[in-house]
Amino acid sequence: MKFLDTPPRFLFFTGKGGVGKTSIACAAAITLARAGKRVLLVSTDPASNVGQVFGLTIGNTVTEVLTVPGLSALEIDPEQAADAYRERIVGPVRGLLPEKELASITEQLSGSCTTEIASFNEFTALLTDHDTLADFDHVLFDTAPTGHTIRLLQLPGSWTDFLSAGKGDASCLGPMSGLEKQRTIYADAVAALADPQRTRLVLVTRAQSAPLAEIARTYTELADIGLTHQHVVVNGVLPTPEDCDQLAAAIRDREQAALDDLPRELRTLPLDEIELKATNMVGISALENLFTPHPAPTPQALAEDAAPLPDAPLSALIDELADADHGLIMCMGKGGVGKTTLAAAIAVALAQRGHQVHLTTTDPAAHLTDTLAGNLDGLQVSRIDPAVATAQYRDRVLATKGAALDEQGRATLAEDLASPCTGEVAVFQAFSRVIHESRRKFVVVDTAPTGHTLLLLDATGSYDREIARQMGDNTNFTTPLMRLQNPEETKVLLVTLAETTPRLEAEGLQADLQRAGIEPWAWVVNNSLAAANPTSELLQQRSVTERDEIDTITRTHSRYAIVPMLPAEPIGTGALAALAGAENTVTAS
Repeated sequence: MKFLDTPPRFLFFTGKGGVGKTSIACAAAITLARAGKRVLLVSTDPASNVGQVFGLTIGNTVTEVLTVPGLSALEIDPEQAADAYRERIVGPVRGLLPEKELASITEQLSGSCTTEIASFNEFTALLTDHDTLADFDHVLFDTAPTGHTIRLLQLPGSWTDFLSAGKGDASCLGPMSGLEKQRTIYADAVAALADPQRTRLVLVTRAQSAPLAEIARTYTELADIGLTHQHVVVNGVLPTPEDCDQLAAAIRDREQAALDDLPRELRTLPLDEIELKATNMVGISALENLFTPHPAPTPQALAEDAAPLPDAPLSALIDELADADHGLIMCMGKGGVGKTTLAAAIAVALAQRGHQVHLTTTDPAAHLTDTLAGNLDGLQVSRIDPAVATAQYRDRVLATKGAALDEQGRATLAEDLASPCTGEVAVFQAFSRVIHESRRKFVVVDTAPTGHTLLLLDATGSYDREIARQMGDNTNFTTPLMRLQNPEETKVLLVTLAETTPRLEAEGLQADLQRAGIEPWAWVVNNSLAAANPTSELLQQRSVTERDEIDTITRTHSRYAIVPMLPAEPIGTGALAALAGAENTVTAS
C-alpha cells in the first residue's frame, strides 16, 4: 500500500460514509503494529465502531488491543463530546436568559458543525499532548476535520463579539464561541496537520462517481489551506469476474469507467486499489487480509438456507402516493445512495399515470436531464443551484450584518458564511418557493434540508416567526415548515443502502427530522445485491451480509421498499418506469 510507505506520525482517514474508512484505518493500524511500531488508533466517526471490529469494548480511554501487540485504540463519541461542549456554553447562562433565547442558542449548537468542532476539540489534545504521544510511534485518526473547520480555527478575533454581530443567521460562530481560550493549542494542532513530515491525509473512496467527486472536493478544500500531503485509497473494487454473472460484469465495467474518468484533482495523487472481499471486515483475521488479494468464497461458504426477502417493490409505495392527486414527495438520504435515480423514477411513474409532476433537485452533483434522457408529458424538470442560492444569501448577509463590521470582522463573517449550514439555509429559502406548487400537483424533490436547518430557521425567527408576527395571532396562514410537518401534504422517503454506515446515517437523519416535527413516511433500501439474486459467488456472499441490515430496517419500519441492484444504470424514461413498476420478486440467495 503506497499510503503506508514511510508513514509519518499522524495519518488521517476521511471520505463519505460507507466507503470503508474504519476498516482501512483498522487494517493500517494492524499492519504498522505487526511491523513493530507502537500505534494508537483513534475514532471520531459517529458511525464507526472500532470496538466491534476488534471484538472488544473500547471507550474514551486508551485501551490495548491484546491480540495485536503494540496496538491501542480510543473512541471519541462525537455526540457525548458535542453534549459536553454545548453544556460548557449554555450552562453559564442557564437561568439568566429567557427560555426562548436558550432554545435558540441550543439549536444553533445542534448541527454538524458543532459536532465536528467538539470532536476536533477532543482529538486536538492528542496532537499536542506530548506525554501521551511519547508512548506511540504513530497515531491514526478515523475521520478527519474538514477544511472549513480548520479555517475557522485559524481565524483571529473574539468569536463572542462576532456571534453577537451575526445573531439570527445560520452560523458556526455559536459553536466557535467556546474555543477562544484554547487558541494556542489549536494553532499547534493546525501546524501539525499542515506539516507533511508529521501528517498524511488518506482520502478513502469507492469506485463510484459520487464518492470520487466528494474526495476531489475534500482534496481541494484541504489543499487550499496548505494540507497537500494526500493519498487516495479506492476500497471495495470488484475483481474481474471468473464466471458469467451479468451483474458482476456490469458492476466491474461501471467501476472501471469511474476510475478511468478520475477527477482531475486526484490524478496526480498516489493511489491504492483494494479488492472487494466476500465478508465484512470484522475481526483480526479479516483485517489482516484486507490489503492482499483474496480468493472468492466457495459455494459451501454461502448461506443456502437464507429466508426469502420481504416482497416490497417500489411500485407499492408509488401506488400509495398516486392515491392523491398532488403533494410534496422528498427523497432524502446521504450522498451516493441513489436519491436522484429514485426521485426521477417516482416522478416518471406518477406522470405516466396522468398526474402533473414537477421534479426538482437541490443536489449539486445531480444530473436529472442526463438521468431522464428525454421529455415526458406532464413532467416538468428544474434544478435549484446551491452555489447560486448560497452566493446570493451570503451577499445579502454581508450587505446587512456585515455593513457595520471592520475589515477583520467582515473576513470572519465571510468565513462563517462558508459553513455547510449557510448553504442549507440558502437552498431552503429557494426550495420553499416550489413547495407551494404541491398544493395542486406533485412536486418530487431530490435532496432536501435537514431537520437542523429547519429548526435553525424556526429558532432564529427567520421565517415562521416573522410570518406569524406579520400575520397576527388570529390570522390563518401556512408556512413552508408547517407544510413539511403535515403528513397529508408531505411524504419523506429516506433512501439508504443495505450497509451499516448508510443505515446508521439514515437513522440519524430520521431523528433530526423528527426533532423538527417531520415524520418520515417510508424507507427505501436501494441497490440491494440480496434482492438482485447474483450468481457470482463473491456477490452471493456479499448479499448474505446485507440481510442483517435489511432485517433491521424491515423490523423497525412498517412501510419500506427494497430495490435490487441492476446490471445497467436506469437511464431514460423507459428504464426509470421499469424500475418504478418492476415487481421485486426475491428468492433466497
